[in-house]
Amino acid sequence: MKKRTLFELLDLQLKKWWQLLPNQQQLTRKVCQAQPGVKAKKPPKVRRERTSALLILAVVLLTIMLGHRFANQPRLDEGTIAPETIRAPKAAQIVDTKTTAQNRQIAWRKAEPILVIDSTVNQKIWQKLQTNLTQGERLRQLAGNFPFTTTTNLSTAAQIYLRSCPDSQWQKVLAFLRDAQSRERQQNAATTNFASVKIEGFENEAMAQAARELNAYRLKTAKSHQFSMLMAKLSQVRQQYAQALSQLAQLQKATPPTLYESSWLDLSDPIWSKTVAGIRATTQRILAQGVYRGISSDTLQTAVNLQVRSHVPPQMEPLATQMLLTVLEPNLKEDEAQTKLAAAEAVAKIAPQMLNLERGEVIVRKGETIDHAAFITLDYFGLSRRGIGWSGLSKFGGIVSVAVGIFVWIAWKFERQKLRQRDCVLILLLALSTPLLLRLNLRYINLPAVGLLLGSFYGFPIGGTVVGLLGLLVPVGMDISGKSLLTGLAGGMLASWMAGWMRSREELALIGVAVSVTQGLAYLLGKVVLSAIGTDSVWNWYDVALQAGLFSLAGIVWSAIAIGISPYLEHFFDLVTPIRLAELANPNRPLLKRLATEAPGTFQHTLFVSTLAEAAARVLGCNVELVRTGTLYHDIGKLHDPLAFIENQMGGVNKHDEINDPWESAAIIRKHVTEGLVMARKCRLPMAIQAFIPEHQGTMAIAYFYHQAQQIARQDHSITVDERDFCYAGPAPQSRETALVMLADSCEAALRTLPAAGKSGGKEPTREEALAMVQKILRSRWQDNQLVDSGLTRADMDTIAETFVNIWQQFHHKRIAYPKRKE
Repeated sequence: MKKRTLFELLDLQLKKWWQLLPNQQQLTRKVCQAQPGVKAKKPPKVRRERTSALLILAVVLLTIMLGHRFANQPRLDEGTIAPETIRAPKAAQIVDTKTTAQNRQIAWRKAEPILVIDSTVNQKIWQKLQTNLTQGERLRQLAGNFPFTTTTNLSTAAQIYLRSCPDSQWQKVLAFLRDAQSRERQQNAATTNFASVKIEGFENEAMAQAARELNAYRLKTAKSHQFSMLMAKLSQVRQQYAQALSQLAQLQKATPPTLYESSWLDLSDPIWSKTVAGIRATTQRILAQGVYRGISSDTLQTAVNLQVRSHVPPQMEPLATQMLLTVLEPNLKEDEAQTKLAAAEAVAKIAPQMLNLERGEVIVRKGETIDHAAFITLDYFGLSRRGIGWSGLSKFGGIVSVAVGIFVWIAWKFERQKLRQRDCVLILLLALSTPLLLRLNLRYINLPAVGLLLGSFYGFPIGGTVVGLLGLLVPVGMDISGKSLLTGLAGGMLASWMAGWMRSREELALIGVAVSVTQGLAYLLGKVVLSAIGTDSVWNWYDVALQAGLFSLAGIVWSAIAIGISPYLEHFFDLVTPIRLAELANPNRPLLKRLATEAPGTFQHTLFVSTLAEAAARVLGCNVELVRTGTLYHDIGKLHDPLAFIENQMGGVNKHDEINDPWESAAIIRKHVTEGLVMARKCRLPMAIQAFIPEHQGTMAIAYFYHQAQQIARQDHSITVDERDFCYAGPAPQSRETALVMLADSCEAALRTLPAAGKSGGKEPTREEALAMVQKILRSRWQDNQLVDSGLTRADMDTIAETFVNIWQQFHHKRIAYPKRKE
């Protein structure tokens, strides 16, 4: 019988005692938990109690930290009834800061804005006026000069009528002239008096008057061609006037319609020139005086009428007024810098509001309502009886409880990995950092840092939820600027959304730039909105640009702080982020370099297992980065004795043949788990990575040496074989990721040796043979209860088998059989 040491005998006795436990699975777990680095799992009841206590603690701390305005409320507040007569304990001069601030705010708002002429608006007005005047000038040029002959020949009224009368009336006038000329020839009376001519058939007096004047001019110029020239000129004028009227009609139908009417064409050239000059002079004078924004139309019309009256001919005043009212617009703009300077001077003139009290003077009498002055005095002397406002604080605590409940639901709904208690503690600490910094009067809120850290640690659902809830709770319980909250909330939401996609510190640094730009734009947007609604109407672009730059700088600073402290938080709270996993998977890590150098066979085995497990994790939607990194470290314990494992012997002597003791060989093999945990702790690997070391073997037996020990026991009946001497300590896989590594590790050797074990007369094995073998191995692990705590289902087994075989086919694809070359 194999001799045993004292420690082995003690271990054997302990194992016998543990066999008396009713639940064998619980026994296995406790044996596993005795291994170094494997922490015992808390019973569900204990975990629930701790989780409940942590949630209660979170509600209490958040209520206290965020509910600052409810934690220091006076009982004798403004508007309450004084329970007794209170006198001043000593003489004092008290500054009424609230009233002073109100008075200064009123002075700021009442400060008259400093207005200056806007040259851009003036230029626009002159352009519009010039367009209108040019349009009138073109119409008058098209209609021809007026009067088209001297008034001694034809009166102005006759000229207006003759060029504008309808063609039918014009023909009657011509007929009248021909008839008069015919009668004169018949009577042969060259001195016939115009009065003797009968005026009949005319439609109106203007027509009759124009006919008389034309006939008189004919008689006057009977012996010359002047009358013929006048009639030719008159025909030309009528044609031009008709064209001008046609053009005017088109302009009146346009959008916007022209201001001109046909009566403008009847003005004489001197009157038109005087009107244009008067309009220009009036416009220049009004613009020099300034038209302020908000002036009523009646007031502007009155001012225009007064100016037009002294510059434009009386008959043109209505038309000139109409044109000016059309083109004029406010040309005064506010000089923001001068306005702020004037407002600041007005504020500086407001003296502080002082309350002077003598010792023993009554502050408030019993039964009176405490007004603002009385409250300030009581608070100054410490007589306002400040304390916790339990009513308001309780209501706020209810709001915080709802917010925590929303967070718990979001975490349960969207978080792939169940949050640990230490994760909840970290989230709580980061949430508490915001009100803590606000209490230190920090102007720039740290929501970008909170969002970036939580987004990179747990993803956007957790990070975005925490940032959003803080954005809702902070303004309720604390005093904070709306602009600061808006910018911080925008930066925090963006950072938490982008951080989950980043896979390197360099990419995280780029988030700082995005957060910086977002915060600057959010500040500008907030300024524009507040200005539009009138809340913040007095500001200048220099100050706005400066503040936007400071908020942008704050975004970069908070991002840099978050990136700087993230490695420390990852180590202290044992977090596995995609970035940390990528760093740990770097083959230049000392432990992995040792594995590749000292145990190359194990390293190659690890790479193939990683390929299988990654492919299955990707298909099942598991954490691929965690599987990749955990697989690289799952066999690092073999570094304690590389030659004890067949893949590192390279065809040399098998160490276990020299030992010739299955118990000792099994102990050496089992030791790669315990030694692996020691190495992992020494290298400070996360617990999630350390879990792959014991869980990839579970509680499986080392079948080869167990079978060898049984053969020895059959030959020597005095030897007792305990199966647990040949079983790994476990625990069985506690997650889908570690279970996939166990299955990949179990199938790797079989798939690697499959080409040499083909069942088709030495030919390459078929896919069906490989699939059957893999399914057999997976079925064995399932029946051995190795996957009971992993979360994998029976349906997943088929998917995993198909994936493993697909990867095997990619590695062992068919090759072309090249013909042998003759020597």
